[in-house]
Amino acid sequence: MANDIIDLSQLDLKKLDYSKTILTVCGAVAALLFALAFLEIIGGIDTPLLWIDYVFIALMAFCGPYGFYKSAQRKKVKDIEVRLPEFLRDVAEAGRFGMTLAQAIKVSSRGRYGKLTPEIRRMAAQIDWGVPASEAMRLFAERVDTPLVRRMTSIIIKANDAGGSVSDVLTMVAHDAREAMLNQAERRLAMSTYTVVIYVAFAVFIATIYILNSTFLPKMTEAGTAVAEGAEKAGIDTSSLATINVGVIPTIQMLFIISVLIHAFGDGILAGVLSDGEISTGLKHSFIMLLIGIIGTRLI
Repeated sequence: MANDIIDLSQLDLKKLDYSKTILTVCGAVAALLFALAFLEIIGGIDTPLLWIDYVFIALMAFCGPYGFYKSAQRKKVKDIEVRLPEFLRDVAEAGRFGMTLAQAIKVSSRGRYGKLTPEIRRMAAQIDWGVPASEAMRLFAERVDTPLVRRMTSIIIKANDAGGSVSDVLTMVAHDAREAMLNQAERRLAMSTYTVVIYVAFAVFIATIYILNSTFLPKMTEAGTAVAEGAEKAGIDTSSLATINVGVIPTIQMLFIISVLIHAFGDGILAGVLSDGEISTGLKHSFIMLLIGIIGTRLI
């Protein structure tokens, strides 16, 4: 029966993770929008949107749902890890009264540990059903699946299998987990400064484009018109000058929009890597910057 419970737990774990499904759907939607952008470039379709608009929307469709889903998962894991040292200390205290690891987990499951409470109660239920305490801890580590939890549970399982009192090991592990949490909090606080700098730099970049578009490009148009009028008065052919004047400005504006697109996508991923060390978290920042970028360029 224990094997059946283990298999069901692993099956539930796979069902609850929709990362691959979301990534597949987002990738398919993004590919469709990229195809529309290509058709817009070659003139296969005629819509009010430009091809660069489809590229913006395609990247947002790819980054947004998957990035926010992974960020929500990561937040849930952080909430679990924060309460983990408290749970381990309670289990250690119960072990000092002569309880086994299984009994200590069952007693501690009556407490409240925030987001960690359902996982602890699931471990206690598995122990009631006949699953060994070490196996219940292993399944817990697979469900949460973070380096910290895997390291903590691995030490506890080995200490429990070796026999004897596990309370001292649990106390040491709880202290180590608390120190790891403090180190992670300090790192996030330090890296959050760089994330803010990236957002500010992106805003300054858009503001610079606005200034160039509102001051420099109109001056280019006026200068071209003045040169064309002077040449016309002098009897010089102005057809080539007029063509350059009309063609260069939209090209420069399109280059501005493309540069905003590249910066938004790349800077967002960089912000996620600096803050959390994961590209998936950076996709959330990329979505936000792409949204800011497409609205900003349209206002400009």
